[in-house]
Amino acid sequence: MASFMGLFPYNMAGPLNFNHHNNYKYQIGNHRNSALFSCIDHNLTQHMLSCKRQSCSTTTITCSAANKPSPSTEVSSTAKIRSEVLSPFRSVRMFFYLAFIASGALGGLIATTRLIAALANPSRAAEVPEILQGLGIDIGAAAIFAFLYYRENKAKNVQLARLSREENLSNLKLRVDEKKIISVSSLRGVARLVICAGPAPFILESFKLSEPFTQSLLDRGVLVVPFASNGNLPSFEFDEGEEMKELTTKRKRLWQLAPIYVSEWSNWLDEQKKLAGVSPESPVYLSLRMDGRVRGSGVGYPPWNAFVAQLPPAKGMWSGLLDGMDGRVL
Repeated sequence: MASFMGLFPYNMAGPLNFNHHNNYKYQIGNHRNSALFSCIDHNLTQHMLSCKRQSCSTTTITCSAANKPSPSTEVSSTAKIRSEVLSPFRSVRMFFYLAFIASGALGGLIATTRLIAALANPSRAAEVPEILQGLGIDIGAAAIFAFLYYRENKAKNVQLARLSREENLSNLKLRVDEKKIISVSSLRGVARLVICAGPAPFILESFKLSEPFTQSLLDRGVLVVPFASNGNLPSFEFDEGEEMKELTTKRKRLWQLAPIYVSEWSNWLDEQKKLAGVSPESPVYLSLRMDGRVRGSGVGYPPWNAFVAQLPPAKGMWSGLLDGMDGRVL
């Protein structure tokens, strides 16, 4: 497996559109749930995820996750810096908007005092129309630039909130194997993550539906992150028969990642659902681009066939050149 290097760009637009693929409805089959979800306390201060492999006619991988306090929701300095980089002239525009608002307000104040003086002095009655005209211009200019400033500031706050959510996503942790834990940011340029979040039967069915597309998904750098919203991550059973050995190896690679620190993942996903107006109980999927940005999301099962049709290969002559062709950023 390729080494996981690089930094993840925190550039996911929001809120997510979980209704992007309405034709993939959620149907829970009657599956046997053999999940073993355990929280192991080491020295009463650190929780770690344990993965257990059992050797038999079929191999069962059982994963467990632990809780950890979620990070602060305040906007970090990194998000603010990235906002400045993405919109370098926004601060300049907002400065001039404020200057024009102040100028219009000052002009309106002066015009108001002149108007009061003219109305109090009958000999200056002829000046009233001209003063009213100037007062209207000052008020109109101040109102226009106040609106422009409000719109710019609103866009800035939306961008900062989006960048903050992206940064929180990049800091979430994944277990690759029994000895290696990485952050989502480590997968930039290496893999296109597909996050499946829902109850255990939903994840198990998604696992089964992905089987025909295993090789094609791996060719496109797709790796799946299953997150059990009900806390019961299912056990994935792989056929260890000799004729299925190659496919089993690829299936394990496709589904090798497991989220840890459940509370952080749960809080992040709940926030996205809330912003998108999706019920907290709804199973969802999120598809990330190779550069780490979210390219698609929806309620229900991931459209594996659509991923195969839309995503370019991760290796070969088009590698790198088509990294930005994963799809538009949501």
